[in-house]
Amino acid sequence: MTSEPPFLHGKLPPDALSWAVYPYLGAKDARIIAGPSIGEDAAIIDLLDDRVLVVHSDPITGAIEDLGSLAVYVSTNDVATRGARPLWISLIIFLAEESSLEEVRRIMMQVDRAAKELGVAIVGGHTEVTPGLKRTIVACTAFGIAKKGAFVTTGGARAGNLLILTKGVAIEGTAILATDLADVLSERVDPTVLESAKRFRREISVVRDAEVAMKKGGVTAMHDPTEGGLAGGLYEMAYASNLGVEAYESEIIVRPETRIICDALGADPLQTIGSGALLIAVEAERANMVLEGLRNAGIEASVIGRFLQDKSIRRILRSNGTVLNLSMPPQDHLWKLLQRYRKP
Repeated sequence: MTSEPPFLHGKLPPDALSWAVYPYLGAKDARIIAGPSIGEDAAIIDLLDDRVLVVHSDPITGAIEDLGSLAVYVSTNDVATRGARPLWISLIIFLAEESSLEEVRRIMMQVDRAAKELGVAIVGGHTEVTPGLKRTIVACTAFGIAKKGAFVTTGGARAGNLLILTKGVAIEGTAILATDLADVLSERVDPTVLESAKRFRREISVVRDAEVAMKKGGVTAMHDPTEGGLAGGLYEMAYASNLGVEAYESEIIVRPETRIICDALGADPLQTIGSGALLIAVEAERANMVLEGLRNAGIEASVIGRFLQDKSIRRILRSNGTVLNLSMPPQDHLWKLLQRYRKP
């Protein structure tokens, strides 16, 4: 028997997934166009007509506040990255032992608000008080439909494609840190910055970003950079596409609130959970049209790099002349900070 690969908090790394998960995927089904694979955002299932079903599941484990809306946004984001329209969600709420019915109601009000905003229906789920659980966890499965031949994957990027980033890095991370570590940050950061950062939660959905990009054409791949932040997202896109990637910190959008909060806590914005941004691989000749479409829709975006044929080159060139190596998936800085500062 081979030895068990080590892993830390957050997503399991590729070697752990290959050892403990991917060998055990049940029955074969020819209708599965895209199934479990490193870096891929959602399953794609052939509906045997002119459509495919897109399915993705995600838990909210790092945050404490606003779990309901985060669960809706994060799960539907990964459906949208396939070029599909999210339509339905199924929800599981694992309640901590000391939870109240009022907490359930509050979470469901958040779910309801986010789902109505996106035009998504809640079709089922499960709610329980879970023995031994110290914090409530919400998990969500989102479903959407796309036309056959009109969807993209994480691994569809091609050498020479340009790489577009929308909105900025560490949007979700900024909101979580500003809320969950407010007591620590209140001594280090101006209160107006903290209040502004908390409102980043409203920007976590990338459904609109993906719709606009797909309509402009030339998009070959999209990815939602979650754990590991932008660095993790770039690693996953390059890995899934079997390509190299080079990005430039000088072109990456880092909003002032993100920079201030990460500096105050000693985090790297490029390696902090990044829901709210969308990574788009696009044919070079179509990049300006996609950028124009995003900006006309009120979505800030920039070209931050390109994909390379040489898969040995996976890196972000820092503004100070150093290199952030993306040969291995990074550990998210959010987990390090929560472990260091969050009260038990």
